Amino acid sequence: MPSVSVSAIHATVLWGTFVLSLLFGAIMQRTRFCTMGSVSDIVNMGSWLRMRMWVLAIATATAGFNLLAASGQIDAAQTIYTTSRVLWLSALVGGVLFGFGMVLASGCGSKTLVRIGEGNLKAVVVFLMIAVFAYITLRGLTAEVRVHVLDRVAVQLSGPQDLPAIVSRLTGLPLARLQLAFGLGVSLLLGGWALSAREFRTANNLVAGFGLGAIIVGVWFLSGKLGFLAEDPQTLQAAYIGTQNNKMESLSFVAPLAYTLFWFMMYSDASNVLTLGIVSVFGVIAGSAIMALLGRHFRWEGFRGVEDTANHLVGGALMGIGGVTALGCTIGQGMSGVSTLSVTSWIAFLSIVGGAVLGVKYQAWRVERTM
Repeated sequence: MPSVSVSAIHATVLWGTFVLSLLFGAIMQRTRFCTMGSVSDIVNMGSWLRMRMWVLAIATATAGFNLLAASGQIDAAQTIYTTSRVLWLSALVGGVLFGFGMVLASGCGSKTLVRIGEGNLKAVVVFLMIAVFAYITLRGLTAEVRVHVLDRVAVQLSGPQDLPAIVSRLTGLPLARLQLAFGLGVSLLLGGWALSAREFRTANNLVAGFGLGAIIVGVWFLSGKLGFLAEDPQTLQAAYIGTQNNKMESLSFVAPLAYTLFWFMMYSDASNVLTLGIVSVFGVIAGSAIMALLGRHFRWEGFRGVEDTANHLVGGALMGIGGVTALGCTIGQGMSGVSTLSVTSWIAFLSIVGGAVLGVKYQAWRVERTM
């Protein structure tokens, strides 16, 4: 295949990702979708409405991913989430750190990008903290703990860890049939619960749930189908063009923040190229900014004081460390990962929610103590 075709595929993946992530940011800003807020609503007010938005998005993404896999459009085994090692301790520890951190920092990685688009200067600081500590956990000091301590505590399977693959190995049933059954079954179960509350069924909530989940599926298709080359002319091996780790990817907002900062710092280096993750960061900020300007919600906002500054600094650091350790955030694991029905992803997702509950209770304790 001529190299120009590889360049064209690369451009298709990146431009497609930018458009989809722009829509992702626009929907998040317009519908006030917030994963941290959904946990906070449950703990503080007993309201599950925003959690239903998140669950509906998960249901949509799960159905879409597994339909693509069952139809042969993508290979479900070619993701970082579906490897044969169940990194349960990394997912547990990283998830709790991330969940607690996102409460201190007033939102997760994706919400940080949305807030930047709205003119929030605190979010810029959180972005930098996430990016720096994520990179340190990818290749620096905390990477030593992650790789040599947490990642070593794992369950080694004989094949991919997604639920359809596990059941297929145990029963001998066709993988495609199980992907269809589990994908639709889990989706109907989660989606049915989300839609069961009459007060939830508003245009705003439905757009958030179905829209964000569909975008996750769209990026899976871009990277896993349109970006796939059975034989890269340069390496003569299979390749996923435009991705960071030569694996099929969808949206995630921890490691890509680190790669975005690195891209700015090493811009003149010819080997430093744009990837799907970096482009998605730009897209979410742009989408949020457009909606904030159109809705006249854009306004500059800074820190209120020393404690507010400290909370955001610590929260950003915890998200950077925790997000890389858990292989993703509330979007990277909480939508993209769980859509694959990966065991590690579900552990990470539940751990993030648990960490957020601890964070909300900690903040309530701090307020009571101050008063």
